[in-house]
Amino acid sequence: MTKSIEFYFDFISPYSFLAYKRLKSLNKNKIINIIYKPVLLGGLHKLGEITPPAFNERKLKNMKNDCNLIAIKNNIKFKWNTKFPINSLYLMRGYLLMDGQFQKKFLDICFDSYWRDNVDISNEKSLNKILEMIEFDQKEFFKKIQNTKIKEKLKEFTISAFKKDIFGAPTFVVNNKIFWGQDRLDYALDEYNS
Repeated sequence: MTKSIEFYFDFISPYSFLAYKRLKSLNKNKIINIIYKPVLLGGLHKLGEITPPAFNERKLKNMKNDCNLIAIKNNIKFKWNTKFPINSLYLMRGYLLMDGQFQKKFLDICFDSYWRDNVDISNEKSLNKILEMIEFDQKEFFKKIQNTKIKEKLKEFTISAFKKDIFGAPTFVVNNKIFWGQDRLDYALDEYNS
């Protein structure tokens, strides 16, 4: 079996964005086998009965400062989105209905649009622009995100993550070991390279 890093993420998570940017930068030569695992963070929090930092004023203030510090330290262009938090349901379903290059472009553009360019990617007009950029048919997208199989697939990914004791994003899983948070990426990489 090929060793891999499973990367659990949601577009709504600023820490997922920061981890994604670091991981992408470290993997320019494509030597790390990364398996992207989209989850609905709100669903994961609900299953775990967790109140997210977005709904706690003190935690939210700290989270904004923390993300800025991480971005500066890692030379990542980052801007806190004024529309945070958004409902990422359609976006996460959208990621799952795509494959190959569409998926990679969608991942890049959604993350950058939301956490670099301050775009409300849950807005249909903005989402249509993203779909135009990746040359993905808009009608197909909005039809398929309502497909029962896609809905169930996202639920299954989220429930499966919960059953593995994953409770937040980003989370990395290597050799069945869980590393939670963008600040645990180095530990996940150590495990991957061991």
